[in-house]
Amino acid sequence: MSFVISLAIFFIAIIIHEFSHGWIAYKLGDSTARRSGRLTLNPLAHIDIFGTLILPLLLIIMRSPFIFGWAKPVPVNFHNLRNPKRDMIWVGLAGPSSNIIFALILSLIIKIISMPLFIHEFLVLGVWVNLILAVFNLIPIPPLDGSRVLFGLLPYQSAMRYASIEPYGFIIIFSLIFLGLFDRVILPVVEIIANVLGAGMI
Repeated sequence: MSFVISLAIFFIAIIIHEFSHGWIAYKLGDSTARRSGRLTLNPLAHIDIFGTLILPLLLIIMRSPFIFGWAKPVPVNFHNLRNPKRDMIWVGLAGPSSNIIFALILSLIIKIISMPLFIHEFLVLGVWVNLILAVFNLIPIPPLDGSRVLFGLLPYQSAMRYASIEPYGFIIIFSLIFLGLFDRVILPVVEIIANVLGAGMI
């Protein structure tokens, strides 16, 4: 049961994350996600077989200290945005922001509602999963969301040179994970935020 709930929490978090990208893009002028049927909370529209199911499943079975994975990225045509370079920042921030808001809501529920211990533990897990997704995605390495934010902030020529590393992005990301990115950077940051929210690990 704990295994199923852990996977469900992760699944909900990444669906909200991707939906938020599409919704903000739509509000800023790009209807690509809506026209492709991705501006929805229907989980079937967002499943990536490996990133959404297989990888998180393996990490949970291996009792990994973090749950990592992804949904199918919501398609966004940045050229359709009213101000592409500026609006790219808001589209990039939308996913991590949605996870932080979700974590905040769960932490408020923890604080104001008395509940059995096992429910409390799963809500705490929900806070951590959302914070991990938010912090991880804010790393400025393409194709993570932080790279979209940085691209929008850099001068045009620097932004184009920076974008050229995207084909190697996943190699860089997995190399950093292998070298301890989660243990040394992401988890300590998440722990600080979770403690501020009153959702420190039990």
